[in-house]
Amino acid sequence: MPAGSAPRPTIVLVHGYGMRPETYRTTAQLLAEHADVVIPDLWDVRGWWGFERALDCLELTLDDLGLDRISLLGHSFGGALVLGLTARDPGRVVECVFGDTLGVNRELLLAREAVHPLGIVRMATPRAASAFVRSWLTRPVPLATAALWAFVDDREAEIEAVAAAGTPCHVLWAQSDTVLSRADGREFARRLHADFTVAEPRPGSGPIDHDWMFDDPELFVAHLRRLHLHALTAT
Repeated sequence: MPAGSAPRPTIVLVHGYGMRPETYRTTAQLLAEHADVVIPDLWDVRGWWGFERALDCLELTLDDLGLDRISLLGHSFGGALVLGLTARDPGRVVECVFGDTLGVNRELLLAREAVHPLGIVRMATPRAASAFVRSWLTRPVPLATAALWAFVDDREAEIEAVAAAGTPCHVLWAQSDTVLSRADGREFARRLHADFTVAEPRPGSGPIDHDWMFDDPELFVAHLRRLHLHALTAT
């Protein structure tokens, strides 16, 4: 880094349910043109997986890396961790982006699908299905516990805390999300005082579904750029 220049911004990408950091490799490479990218492994938690314990591990990871100010990008299940982390320490978070994320509904379709692997395989793309199977084979207990948490968790307190802190938030949604309700996503954005954007496909392309963050990373990053995020404009 040249003397006197500002440090590069950091984006912490929090992956979706059953996914793995490497699932988002291409997305991270595109974002790395503008910022440093960190993708923690949500399932690499020793002992019993719990939401608060997962947040503790995320905070320790950020501390170990010396990251005092970060932009958070959460996909699907990972959005709940982004919400929880921001509610805990809003001063650390520059901005949040929630991509097709857990919102306001407690009885989530994603959680119901998660406890029925055939459901995941039915709706998933090959890349997502491969990551999901590998995660279940290597970390079945954390994934089962996380699925149960998604059934019963109420995120209202975290939503209120993040909205009250005034953290800039954006909600991005697939045009044809077959997992989560667009109405829930829109309501989530309203309660957060966030903008809500539905993805615009390329001319002649197919429908944009739940996993577009890594299935169509160029399109996803193009939508991120339209949000004028600090992390993508600071350099």
